[in-house]
Amino acid sequence: MRKLVYYVASSLDGFIAAPDGSWDFFGPVHDDLGAFITDRYPETLPGAREKRVFDTVLMGRGTYEPALKAGVTSPYAHLDQYVFSSTIDPGIDPAVTVETGDPVAFVRELKQRPGRDIWLCGGGALAATLRDEIDEFVIKLNPVLAGNGIRLTTSPYDPRRLTLLEATPLGASGVVLLRYGLADG
Repeated sequence: MRKLVYYVASSLDGFIAAPDGSWDFFGPVHDDLGAFITDRYPETLPGAREKRVFDTVLMGRGTYEPALKAGVTSPYAHLDQYVFSSTIDPGIDPAVTVETGDPVAFVRELKQRPGRDIWLCGGGALAATLRDEIDEFVIKLNPVLAGNGIRLTTSPYDPRRLTLLEATPLGASGVVLLRYGLADG
């Protein structure tokens, strides 16, 4: 069965974007981080051709909107793209499926389909809704304190224990790649 993987950048204090949805406070992508992404998760780069881990991407409206504002309606044309929104025009682009129904039911059905893993691109509200469906977390932990913004997840208090699968510190950028799976039991 396919896994739902929340692959996202985060500040040390748990923010994935500024209050306005921008993420430029993370700074430029250093060569070490770019090389890591290109090697391990190439399909997460717009315009990529190689699918190593994912063949599907899920986005909330807030994650998708910056691309729209830049005139890009299909940011990950090499992947099956799903946007969860009740306000975006379902006909925005033939390569993008706008889902208006229950994300949990949709993801459960999507996991049963053949294919590679599913990338939950963001945002925090969608991650909160899908929290019990997320099988793995890949967090690009950036050496920055944002102070406020869009949280990694907006879930209510309900602690869950995770198991560290991998920790990869990168040199010049100071980013640490953390990969967590669900804890047993």
